[in-house]
Amino acid sequence: MTKHTRYSRVQRLAIGASLYLGALALGMGSAWWVLRKATWSGTLVKVGAWSGSTLTGSPDADMYTRARVALEGLLALGRNETMYYRADTDDSGRPLRSRCSYRVEGAPPSARWWSITAYADDFFLFDAPNKQYSLNGTTAQLDAVGHFALSTGPTPQPGLHWLPTPGDRGLVLTLRLYNPTADLQAAPSKLKPPSISPLGACP
Repeated sequence: MTKHTRYSRVQRLAIGASLYLGALALGMGSAWWVLRKATWSGTLVKVGAWSGSTLTGSPDADMYTRARVALEGLLALGRNETMYYRADTDDSGRPLRSRCSYRVEGAPPSARWWSITAYADDFFLFDAPNKQYSLNGTTAQLDAVGHFALSTGPTPQPGLHWLPTPGDRGLVLTLRLYNPTADLQAAPSKLKPPSISPLGACP
């Protein structure tokens, strides 16, 4: 009787542990899907290849938006202080890859200061041998029509500010606007998006 009771108790513990681990795995899996894959059409703004959330940096941000911001490493200040856009495709909708070279070009955004940063698909910076991780409103050189231009890829391009992206993985570009104009705060879709186009064939 004692042996049978002890076996039943161990069996119950094993079943309980299995159920707990299963529930934990299901919960973590669903959370990963929501934060990485789910979209909320009512809060996303698509401008060219770039997308942004109308709730990021807003006091109305829901728990999923706040969690996604924390997961992706963005410092989400209030929208009057900072706005964020990101791109993981080029202008033709093709996924950005670190092994490919791209030209990113446009007019400086309507903000006091801005930056474009290249991240790997895990939202960590690339290992840049030239220590250049972003282009910003201070370092950007404007051409005759007032446009900036930069390149990303494994090798530099002549005459362009170079953001190295070594390896073969997904590439994410993040555009940050610091103290954007009131018009842009009210309507994030008014952004004049920088173009993103391939430079040569992608191996």
